[in-house]
Amino acid sequence: MTALTTGENERSFMSEDWSDEDVRKVAAEEGITLTDDHFEVMHALQEYYSRHEINLINMRELHDALEEKFHYKGGLKYLYDLFPGGPIAQGCKMAGLHVPAGAVDKGFGSVA
Repeated sequence: MTALTTGENERSFMSEDWSDEDVRKVAAEEGITLTDDHFEVMHALQEYYSRHEINLINMRELHDALEEKFHYKGGLKYLYDLFPGGPIAQGCKMAGLHVPAGAVDKGFGSVA
């Protein structure tokens, strides 16, 4: 499996102390057995965050970017198969990223 660690400058958008051990712990808590596919999606999320300001992350744009990037593997169905709690909400949580506003609706659950 591919680690999530990167250079310090590239991680400025992530939690400062986030590690692969943290990813595995969150995955276990979420009932997810990590595969290279999970790491590929988490890397895509980190890449997206690295190109945008955290307070300006637009959930709809991120959702569309993920769907487009993984369209060849099945798009949203594929992403939700990997992250049943939502590819954005659960994926960001596992990747050590701030979950964008609106990704989780307390009355409904994960919406993205």
